[in-house]
Amino acid sequence: MTSLTIPAVAEAWTFLGHPIHCLSSRPDGPEAEAAAARPAILLVHGFGASIDHWRFNIPVLAQHYEVHALDLLGFGRSAKPAGPRYGGALWCDQLVAYVQERIGRPTVLVGNSLGGYAALAAGAALGELPAGVVLLNAAGPFSDEQREPKGWGAIARRTIGSALVQSPLLQRLLFENLRRPATVRRTLNQVYIDRTNVNDELVASILRPSRDPGAFGVFRTVFDIPRGQPLDELFAQLQAPLLLLWGIRDPWINAAGRRGAFQRHAPARTTEVVLQAGHCPHDEVPEQVNRAMLEWLADLS
Repeated sequence: MTSLTIPAVAEAWTFLGHPIHCLSSRPDGPEAEAAAARPAILLVHGFGASIDHWRFNIPVLAQHYEVHALDLLGFGRSAKPAGPRYGGALWCDQLVAYVQERIGRPTVLVGNSLGGYAALAAGAALGELPAGVVLLNAAGPFSDEQREPKGWGAIARRTIGSALVQSPLLQRLLFENLRRPATVRRTLNQVYIDRTNVNDELVASILRPSRDPGAFGVFRTVFDIPRGQPLDELFAQLQAPLLLLWGIRDPWINAAGRRGAFQRHAPARTTEVVLQAGHCPHDEVPEQVNRAMLEWLADLS
């Protein structure tokens, strides 16, 4: 599949004094007035990804809605400073600030993996302002899992061992290996069930930010994040409708097993859609994800 040209405008914005790469796109013509009466959409990528991972979603969603996307601090084309304590709380604050400062009206927060945790946390923190939250294979622990690493930390320990994740030297060697094109492609092939969209464009979008100064410092947080409140507490605080989109064949987070925990704790106004896809369904089966989101969004109004 070839991604559509994104009809979007890059915009300048800073968070904690650091430049953040963000963009927005909105309909033209007759749909423009209708879109102004609908909620805005904010797309949040996962660990190691960027705005580019929404390449198949932004052009479709922006035909009907005002769509925003940003690179989390430490990722993509955003700054990668050494000072901040990277984790769920930081990225939650970033999303809250963006919604309040740049959008300023009801917003649907959409997040994949780590970005799903950040989107849920921001949706809970924003109180009545969010119009909804959409989680695509979200990372993060529940209260009864706090002693056991979950999300990317669990993946790291399961695949490379606890001794390695505690050694800065071995972490550096791992980082250098992971940012090789062949390694990136091999990793993507592990988490995409349909590999059609694992192409040079996707590999380049992941490699590009790994060359930035400070990228290794951000990478080291892979063994600790997401930090912050457990998912069940965030679900209890969430006042907006929730859409769970599952790539049910995700080999990283055991989506089939995790789904039950989400069902037990998710709020009453929750809709679930199960897709035969892996960890990144929005990029692997974008037509299905776009259709499910547009149907759900239409029901919000």
